[in-house]
Amino acid sequence: MDDSTTQSTIRTFTDELDTVVFGVGFAVAAIAVLAFILRPTAASGYMNSVNDFLWTALGWWYLIAMFVLVVFVAFLIFGPWGNIKLGDDDEEPEFTFLAYFAMLYSAGIAAGIVFWGPAEAIFHYDAVSPFVGAESQTPEAAVGAIQYTFFHWGISAWTAYVVMALPIAYYAYRHDAPLRISTVIAPWVGLENLDGPLAKLVDILAVFATIGGVATTLGLVGNQFLVGVEWTTGASVGDAGTVLVITGLTVAFTISVALGVRKGIRRLSYFNMALFALLTVATFLLGPTTYIMSAGTEALGAYLNQFVTMSFYTGAAESTGGGVAGWVGGWTIFYWAWWFSWTPFVGLFIARISRGRTVRQVAVTGVVASTGVTIPWFATMGGTAIFMQETGQADILTVVGELGEAGSGYPLFEALPLGGLLTVLFLVLVTTFLVTSADSSTLALGMLTTGGAESPSTINRVIWGFLIGALASLLMVTGGVDALQAAAIITGGPFSIIALIAVASMGLAFGTERSLFLREEDDVEVPGSDDIVGVDGTPDDD
Repeated sequence: MDDSTTQSTIRTFTDELDTVVFGVGFAVAAIAVLAFILRPTAASGYMNSVNDFLWTALGWWYLIAMFVLVVFVAFLIFGPWGNIKLGDDDEEPEFTFLAYFAMLYSAGIAAGIVFWGPAEAIFHYDAVSPFVGAESQTPEAAVGAIQYTFFHWGISAWTAYVVMALPIAYYAYRHDAPLRISTVIAPWVGLENLDGPLAKLVDILAVFATIGGVATTLGLVGNQFLVGVEWTTGASVGDAGTVLVITGLTVAFTISVALGVRKGIRRLSYFNMALFALLTVATFLLGPTTYIMSAGTEALGAYLNQFVTMSFYTGAAESTGGGVAGWVGGWTIFYWAWWFSWTPFVGLFIARISRGRTVRQVAVTGVVASTGVTIPWFATMGGTAIFMQETGQADILTVVGELGEAGSGYPLFEALPLGGLLTVLFLVLVTTFLVTSADSSTLALGMLTTGGAESPSTINRVIWGFLIGALASLLMVTGGVDALQAAAIITGGPFSIIALIAVASMGLAFGTERSLFLREEDDVEVPGSDDIVGVDGTPDDD
């Protein structure tokens, strides 16, 4: 590359950069990391205190907010707003359905699904939820354990992402708004004010949440990969090996994101979904098939039948302080806050790939189809883990006690026929899902810090890729992953509010859009039909 090309690349990067969002977001994240490194005990203690307060005193808020989102998305699926196109009325979807679903699923919580698939149900089987009310390690506890994995990783989780994605895609592709999280406040501040202080604050929060979420995931799933290497080889990796492995993963997802959506993320997503399906089917057929079907079917029925009750269950009767019980706070509230903290980059990525689709298509694909793929995975992995533990074929709980939840999958697959092959496939799946989640979030960071560019410059994406990788390596070596995870969860509070603002924005925009459509159907001339109507009823010119 000659000097002129280099200068042109650098100029493209600097010209597109939103210096306020990039600078403040980067600085806040750096200060937080330094605090965890220089004063780890104090920083961790503070974060844990804040989390304890959120879980016990404000846990009810997360539950109510998430349920409101579920009800709203159900209305979008079955109501009249589902036909609204995210783009021009005659515009075709940018990606085929298969590519669209593969990218959406891989970029969402898929890395976490692989991580927790073999682990969560066995946790609940041993330490039973007060809601289930069964004795530990009994058949009733087994069904309740699988039921709660469906609840934590099903409809509610995917709903939060869709709610954030839809208004961004709507304003971006119908009214040329920027692809940024702050676009959700467009009807309240006007499109011309999306560079104002409030919009900057929303985008800075989104950057901070995304950095924390991605670095934490890279650390957690990277740890699962390292445990797998140690399990299969018997060799301890050590700090140098940890840095080397995370660096390798960082290079992989940086190359993927540099190639762009079509060449990098789409192709890797196809591979992910094929391997995901293969591992699910192989475990189902080689494992306790009858038990998986029996326990999984009963758990699915209980999940659907008790969904509303579970959505509002705080365990207050089991809490000595009258607030959210420890089990609910440590699991359900933890997950809801985590999903809210991930809404910025997952929602933004879904918006990026949803051009040309209708509101209903995005909602059905993002919630119904994604949940439909997730449930068989958790039924198969959770059912197999519990059956292995119950029959003594594998002592998974002891391994988890020694190695943490990252080690749960390896004794499970080892106890099955073709265990060595399944273990290798599981390691590959962990890696590729992690790479896809990381590169889609890195793309979202590029969009957030360039004022909403649909395709940020390669140098921007590479910078964020290496920054997150270096951060994850540092935190894994210094033991600060838990502290950063707590910081990311805390950002779920603001984004639970922003998600409800997104609901209100859609109500205003879609209601206006539907009204205009009906009036045009009646051949009534509609002046200013391309305008966005603000909350005061006056049109804001695009």
